[in-house]
Amino acid sequence: MCRLLGVVSRKTAPLSELLAGDLTPFLALACEHGDGWGVASLTPDGTVASVKEPAPADTSDRLQDTLGTATTDAALLHLRMASPGLALRPENTHPFGDTRVAFAHNGDFSPVSCLDDVLGDDLLAGAGGDTDSERFYLAVRRRIDEGMEPPKAILATAADIRALATRFASLNCLLLTPAALYAYTAHDPHSDVIRRRGEGFFALNYRRGADSVVIASTGWPQDAPLWSTLPEGHVLEVRRHDLSTVVHP
Repeated sequence: MCRLLGVVSRKTAPLSELLAGDLTPFLALACEHGDGWGVASLTPDGTVASVKEPAPADTSDRLQDTLGTATTDAALLHLRMASPGLALRPENTHPFGDTRVAFAHNGDFSPVSCLDDVLGDDLLAGAGGDTDSERFYLAVRRRIDEGMEPPKAILATAADIRALATRFASLNCLLLTPAALYAYTAHDPHSDVIRRRGEGFFALNYRRGADSVVIASTGWPQDAPLWSTLPEGHVLEVRRHDLSTVVHP
């Protein structure tokens, strides 16, 4: 399993400043989720820039440099715990995407091939790695490129996975575009992960302040009323232009 962290801010600043109170507890989770890290952020020209490395985040000089130099107002971060049998290489490291979109997933589903018919041979041929997460991203991206709004694209792809996979643990994900940051949460309450970790393990919580909205996986205290929990099966949209939030059912 993996961990997610996202932010949208009214001001532009290095990520080390925008997430000053959250980075230390988040990166401490790399002692367990140490199979890779990734950062995607919006650049001043409105494009998405991504940096990732199949190495532990808590000992990565490259990550510290990225956090100090990536000046942005919206970003997502990912800590990877690889599924058994999946290689630790850049192509399997989150986020996935390009200069228009970045996507990171926390969870897994099987078989990995369950979305192959949805994707088609053209998209499968362009996959860089062999993870279920990249296929999740490609299916969402296909719908967005065909004109579907991102919340609907995420929800439709999640419905495909529920219908076609033989099992899934979690479909939690973050999607970053030039317009907004999106978060989705859904999990199987009967999975082995929940039996081991407890029912709140896959919660996605968000904190709305005067100047920023932060979204995070669990792993450190995120208590109400400062933090709210995104309802199961919903998409949270945090819009960059005015920091407004919309929860899509």
